[in-house]
Amino acid sequence: MEQIYIVMLVALAILASVDLMVGVANDAVNFLNSGIGSKAVSFKTLMIVASIGIALGALFSSGMMEIARSGIFTPSMFTFNDVMIIFLAVMVTDVLLLDIFNSLGLPTSTTVSIVFSLLGGAVCLGTYKLVSGDADGSLLQFINQEKATEIITSILLSVVLSFSIGGFVQYISRILFSFEYEKKVKYFGAIFGGIGITAITFFILFKGLKSSSFMTKDLKEFMTDHQLMIIAVSFVFWTILSQVLITLKVNIFKIIIIIGTFALALAFAGNDLVNFIGVPMAALESYHIYVANGSDANMMMGALASSEIKANFWLLLLGGLIMVYTIWTSKKAKDVIATGVDLSRQSEGTEKFDANNLSRVVVRGVMYVGQGLNYVLPKTIQLNIDKRFEKPNVKINKNDAPAFDMVRASVNLMVASILIAIGTSLKLPLSTTYVTFMVAMGTSFADRAWDRESAVFRVAGVINVIGGWFITAFAAFLTAGLITIVLQFGKVFAFFALMILVTILMYKSARNHSKKSKEKEEDETQLNKEDIVTIQEIISESSSQIARVIKKTNGLYSDVVDNLGLQDLAKLKENKKKLKKLEKEVDELKNNVYYFIKNLDETSVEASKFYILILGYLQDMVQSIGYITSNSYSHINNNHKSLKFNQVRDLKSIDIDLKNLFERLEISFSKEDFTSLDAILNEKNTLLDAISLLIQKQIARIRTTENSPKNSKLYFGLLLETNDLVKATMNLLELFKEFNEHANKPK
Repeated sequence: MEQIYIVMLVALAILASVDLMVGVANDAVNFLNSGIGSKAVSFKTLMIVASIGIALGALFSSGMMEIARSGIFTPSMFTFNDVMIIFLAVMVTDVLLLDIFNSLGLPTSTTVSIVFSLLGGAVCLGTYKLVSGDADGSLLQFINQEKATEIITSILLSVVLSFSIGGFVQYISRILFSFEYEKKVKYFGAIFGGIGITAITFFILFKGLKSSSFMTKDLKEFMTDHQLMIIAVSFVFWTILSQVLITLKVNIFKIIIIIGTFALALAFAGNDLVNFIGVPMAALESYHIYVANGSDANMMMGALASSEIKANFWLLLLGGLIMVYTIWTSKKAKDVIATGVDLSRQSEGTEKFDANNLSRVVVRGVMYVGQGLNYVLPKTIQLNIDKRFEKPNVKINKNDAPAFDMVRASVNLMVASILIAIGTSLKLPLSTTYVTFMVAMGTSFADRAWDRESAVFRVAGVINVIGGWFITAFAAFLTAGLITIVLQFGKVFAFFALMILVTILMYKSARNHSKKSKEKEEDETQLNKEDIVTIQEIISESSSQIARVIKKTNGLYSDVVDNLGLQDLAKLKENKKKLKKLEKEVDELKNNVYYFIKNLDETSVEASKFYILILGYLQDMVQSIGYITSNSYSHINNNHKSLKFNQVRDLKSIDIDLKNLFERLEISFSKEDFTSLDAILNEKNTLLDAISLLIQKQIARIRTTENSPKNSKLYFGLLLETNDLVKATMNLLELFKEFNEHANKPK
């Protein structure tokens, strides 16, 4: 029996390595968002700074495993076999849960995931022991109630306080510096730098280093007893140094961002590393206790609470290296970072989240509050404040512009550092993710990044992320509890089945994300160009977009006809997903029309109408194929009568004609060879006549053999939308041909 526990320890070690990777991929948002969003330094420089911070944080970590050991559950109430089951359930849950959030690109708390997994496993196993008669008393004796209550309270405090304080500090900072901060830095830069770097220094000392292995007891006591003195000396020193640097034309905001990124990375590795490897280390310590006491799997594990579990230096080093490797290579980390940056960006653009009723209510409520304040404030004060928030009119490519400026990035890092350091000093279990994310949201709100154009979408995004945090706790609790019970009943068989399942799920997740990433990169390359300024560039870009939409429309039409004939509901559902993606791509093109028109040179402004009409015809094509796809899916999903053989055959004949047409058009527009457009336009009436003939044939069937109203409704709908699809395509060709000839006419 002892061998199975050794196998479990090996499995826990592997899961710990994977957990480090998925955990860092999610938490990288905490220390990279401000630097990436502001583009204060190059991405490579920022990654080097973060890597150094992570490496040092891992090496300086105390390696203490209090939460895993006894912070959440009471070890004396469980046997060795029980705690091994709980630890395994916790690691499996944490790996799967964090990977799901990474795949969705949503930041969550790795600490909360671990804590609630431990809580769920302990509660479910405790309940089982009470029901089975293996233990007496109440369920509360199995868990550490005080710690669980602290964590839940800290979640709520983190969200509200971080958003409010971040917003307040950013509002004051913007009034002082405005958006032309380069001109104001000589007046307020030294004080701002002194406060910012002092806050980050305080954070490094009291969050990043205070629990480090090299900190002696006397040094810790000195730091605790002389906090105010340390702050005062730091403030004076950094203020003077900031003034010197400003005099030497050094950008003080860049310095704050670099130091802040380093500090958060240091603290993350120094403190959160133990969350990822704490559970396997506690399991290893439990195994040592088990062996030392005669290898009795039913012995109670009270000794685990009194032991002092500390990670080996080499394990900490290995953990740090895995973390550094992950932030350099993880594509999922980039997705999580992109979510935070997009929600806080100053500029307009494609929104990741759709508006919902709650976000609309919140935005409307805030607007009413703003109107009330405007009514109370004197007009002169309003005008002066509004002037501080005016952005300089600098023409820059939207893709090259930073998401927000360095003032906001500095405030993000400064406020997050202060709040986390104070929380640590007061021994409040604040989540680093919650604090850094909500500070960033508060500063973007105060900076008027959420205007009437974007507020409802940004608020919806924040609501989704916050909702995800509570889902993290709930899902971690339930999943760990379920896995614990499965392992309790299934024993060895359940263990091996679980390991196989985790391997399959992680492999599928990695493969699916890789596929989506490639598709996303292709879409961004081909459909998000905003730097076209001349007529020839417009023709070239329009050709590329038309070829792409025609290709996808062609494939979708053929697939729907085939799947409708075969009544394949699963494939029709896949067709709906492809349709949604195509609709989103065309919608993104329409979102970029504003920037497209703004960027055109004076000689090409006349092309604006052409480009807008082209997008209109593309949308007409997508709407037609959308109707065909959605209604075909609904017909089969509602279990209506299938199309008859003759109907499917006739639809297939139209599909073959359309396929031939679309393939020729795709080649023509891809190669920008428009010599065949006249010949294709001449085929318009032939196609429309063929569709009209099929409509007439269906009318005849209704008069004789057809007996299904739903069947006829679908069939007529497909033919009429196909008719509209052909007309929209031909209208597009006529417009393109006319504009191309006009643009290339000798002058």
